[in-house]
Amino acid sequence: MRKHYSVFFLLITFFSFFHFHHALMCFLKERVTCVSTLELMGFRVGQGLIERFTKDCPTFKEDLDIMKFLCKDLWSTIFRKQIDNLRTNHQGTYVLQDNKFALLTQFSTGKQYLEEAPKYLAFSCGLIRGALSNLGLESVVTAEVSLMPSCKFQVVIQKL
Repeated sequence: MRKHYSVFFLLITFFSFFHFHHALMCFLKERVTCVSTLELMGFRVGQGLIERFTKDCPTFKEDLDIMKFLCKDLWSTIFRKQIDNLRTNHQGTYVLQDNKFALLTQFSTGKQYLEEAPKYLAFSCGLIRGALSNLGLESVVTAEVSLMPSCKFQVVIQKL
């Protein structure tokens, strides 16, 4: 796997997150529109990023190999750390846990922001779903925050 990416690629990633933050602030009052718009933006970014990351990689043999790639390589390139925990029931459901999720670390650790946290996770849910989609896996991705800044992403692979 290539670990060194061009400055251009990093600028695209930075621009995507800047655009995400701007969209979040613009749509803050319209919760449904906000969440769906951010999720769709994340989906498109996830598709583009995974296309660049995997262009020189061999194909993956199993769903678990794809999820491991996502948790190690993709996540560490975007958020500068790997997913802390990956669990599966070996029937198409995966739980990815990040104990210090980068987009939630600026919030207070109290419970007053738990209600607003899903807005900040919509983009990342779309990012995961878009990456998996470009690797041939249709999925449903949901996020849960029970204690800031920790979050869990549940990925359910849709069998066709």
